Amino acid sequence: MPKLILASASKRRLDLLNSINITPDKVIASEINEDIKKREKKYEFLNRIAFEKANKIQTNFPEDIILAADTIVFTNQKVFGKPNNIQDARNALEYLSGRNHTVSTSVCILFKKLKKIKIVSTKIKFKKLHDQEIDEYLDTKEWEGKAGSYAIQGYAEKFIIKIIGSYSNVVGLPLYETANLLNSLGKF
Repeated sequence: MPKLILASASKRRLDLLNSINITPDKVIASEINEDIKKREKKYEFLNRIAFEKANKIQTNFPEDIILAADTIVFTNQKVFGKPNNIQDARNALEYLSGRNHTVSTSVCILFKKLKKIKIVSTKIKFKKLHDQEIDEYLDTKEWEGKAGSYAIQGYAEKFIIKIIGSYSNVVGLPLYETANLLNSLGKF
């Protein structure tokens, strides 16, 4: 019987899976370079990173089901991955302040020679943020390791005027689509 391996360092993704009674047999972070390539379109980038995360783990576990995901936040003009430091986080929050943006996650499942990949997008509208609100949020450190420099499932939820789409996608793993991809393997 193949095992399910979550290729992620994200506790949020593990918690989301557990919330729908899917418990991976192993959780292994796949450390890869997540830099965007020159002229790479955002969805190409997203699919490439999710696939590379899964593929790196599959090389050591070729008989198992590998689940990986990657999330980005973007507007028409900019793409926001994980911030490198507090100034990156501040810049992202200042830019997203009062704007609509999109949170997209690519979910990739590899099982032997089978590859399933799906992108899910959610639209978010942020309120206009004041400097003090940004400072208070940065003090929480919730921004660390989060695409777009915020976590919806915490302090930043009070910044959100409107959400259209999957809430779990914004947390880091769209559960409906992930469950359907896993169910399509006939193993869950």
